Amino acid sequence: MIDPKQLLEQMLGGDAAGGLRNAGQVARDALNRASGAEGFAGGAIAGGLLGLLLGGGRRQMGGGLLGYGGAAVLGALAYRAYQNWQQGRDPATTAQGPAAAAPVESRSLPAAAPAADGRPFELSVLRAMIAAAKADGHIDADEQRKIFAEVERRGLDAEAKAFVFDSMAKPIDLADIAGAAQTQEQAAELYLAAGLVIDPDEPAERAYLAALASRLNLPAGLVAHLDRQIDAASSPA
Repeated sequence: MIDPKQLLEQMLGGDAAGGLRNAGQVARDALNRASGAEGFAGGAIAGGLLGLLLGGGRRQMGGGLLGYGGAAVLGALAYRAYQNWQQGRDPATTAQGPAAAAPVESRSLPAAAPAADGRPFELSVLRAMIAAAKADGHIDADEQRKIFAEVERRGLDAEAKAFVFDSMAKPIDLADIAGAAQTQEQAAELYLAAGLVIDPDEPAERAYLAALASRLNLPAGLVAHLDRQIDAASSPA
């Protein structure tokens, strides 16, 4: 049977136990690890399945913090951005990275509730990230073979493998991705997950992210907070 938390950690290259612990502790661990030579954007995510879906440059680095902290940090950053927006704070003055995630308890994370279809929300986050990785159409047959081989190597069960392969094969459907969000916090995490994958220097990918924000009905102010978190997680320390 598919374990959505474990599968998301496999995709991120993060801590498989992260979803079971206090998100603040996960973030503090991430901060300690990221204090080394690699920094937040040291490419830890390249150790996950998502690394094979991404091209070079910032796209490969664009979740280094998540590679250290895993899914709990992803959810915590989205929740903190949402909370800061609700409180009317200026995005330029709010905490970024582990400092933003550390105070968030696991029960407050968007994934604490199921997606709109009743399935674990982690699966919706995975679909959002895979779709974003495909947004530039760069995944060719050779790259698909490498990804399939890596999935086999990691020993995923049949249901988990089917989920990854089906998500890769399906055409991008923004309405389906956005429709998974039951709450604005979940919508924020879907946007954040996609934003950490896209290459901001590619117009087609920027357009994809803007279209996703529109489908998710995210207010411009909330998007500004989320973009700040994306920039912080994707930049060298």
